[in-house]
Amino acid sequence: MSQHRNPRALLTPAMHSVLDRIARAGHMPLHALSPQQARSHYDKGAGVLELAAPHLDRVEDFCLPARDGYAVPVRLYAPKSETTASPLPVLLYFHGGGFTIGSLASHDVLCRTLSHQAHCAVLSVDYRLAPEHKFPTAHNDAWDALQWLARHGGSRGLDTRRIAVGGDSAGGTLAAACALQARDNGLALRLQLLIYPGCSAQQDTPSHQRFAHGFLIEAPHIDYFFGHYLRTPADREDWRFAPMLAASHDHLAPAWFGLAECDPLVDEGIAYADVLRASGVPVDLEIYRGVVHEFIKMGRAIPEALQAHADAARALRNAFLIPTMSHLP
Repeated sequence: MSQHRNPRALLTPAMHSVLDRIARAGHMPLHALSPQQARSHYDKGAGVLELAAPHLDRVEDFCLPARDGYAVPVRLYAPKSETTASPLPVLLYFHGGGFTIGSLASHDVLCRTLSHQAHCAVLSVDYRLAPEHKFPTAHNDAWDALQWLARHGGSRGLDTRRIAVGGDSAGGTLAAACALQARDNGLALRLQLLIYPGCSAQQDTPSHQRFAHGFLIEAPHIDYFFGHYLRTPADREDWRFAPMLAASHDHLAPAWFGLAECDPLVDEGIAYADVLRASGVPVDLEIYRGVVHEFIKMGRAIPEALQAHADAARALRNAFLIPTMSHLP
């Protein structure tokens, strides 16, 4: 990414204004709160800068079984199918929040927007959070949800031959790791939709230094989240936490990356895109200039969020239009 003596000068005027307003509000930073307090604070503020939620024909809450018997809450969003006999392609979506915060509610508008614009179903997963449930519980819940969708999605009017996985931030990590596990288990996916995902074992890239403070998600937030999620330092070397470390990235589903220029995670997103390209995986990379982590949920204030919605929806539509693929050998 571009070097700049004053990184805040990279911000768009609208993004600068949002960050200034957040600073003036004087809220306690999430990393100073308990996880329970942080979840409540995040959920309450999640929709402040969102657009109005699009109307959809179907919004259904139900639960899926995890391997240990836990009932994983999910929410299914679906526009009207062109014919009752036509099952809808589906995006399995994992919300962000550092594996510690976030919920179905915090990402409701984003999931509705993707469903509406891509004209596909979206199944949002309320995987278990840390510190009550440490690594690899979130990944296990995510993978269990993908397996359930592939086996049983047809009962909900979903086309199990046209599945994509996606997520933002920690949810992007879960999506990337699920794509790796899907490849290893012969489950063909249409797309990985990766919105500023975490990909690396260590947060030591130049962008982590350049945007460590004053750009919404800060170094203390990242330490706070991972401190709650990881059991030991050795967990950092596991590909389920750091998809970059997988033994092979060959034969993965195509990937769409939506990154924010002024984000500590931007360098590792670019690096993972390069790793996938080097392995022959089709990659579409968009870097939204002058915006920060979480920008995609700020459509009322940040024009780049609207562009990212449109770009992500287009990537999904294009992926779902490809003729049906057989499962991997």
